[in-house]
Amino acid sequence: MEIKPTESELEILQVLWKMGDATVRDVHEELAKTKGAGYTTTLKLMQIMDEKGLVERDTTSKTHVYKARYTQEKAQTSALDRILSTVFEGSTSDLVIQALGHHRASQDEIDAIKKYLDQFGGK
Repeated sequence: MEIKPTESELEILQVLWKMGDATVRDVHEELAKTKGAGYTTTLKLMQIMDEKGLVERDTTSKTHVYKARYTQEKAQTSALDRILSTVFEGSTSDLVIQALGHHRASQDEIDAIKKYLDQFGGK
């Protein structure tokens, strides 16, 4: 299944990935630190996300508890696959060159990339 959250849904997912299980209030308070969305907006978005299958909602208690249905890694893989096939016409090298050419990577990130490439014999 392809995971296609909107930007606002992705912000909520990032909170859930960080917190694990959370109520709407928990998510809203975390989002309020950086964003001006109202509580009812967060509630409605999370209800829509439940309908779309992006989150699971535990309704066994009065306060509903939500959790992400997919891991952050699965969502990243889905988004990357979509970008790779549509924007870069399947060219992994174009994607990497574009990413490294326009965004400064730290030495630790460059070392991690080199280590990863070494696994494929690309020393």
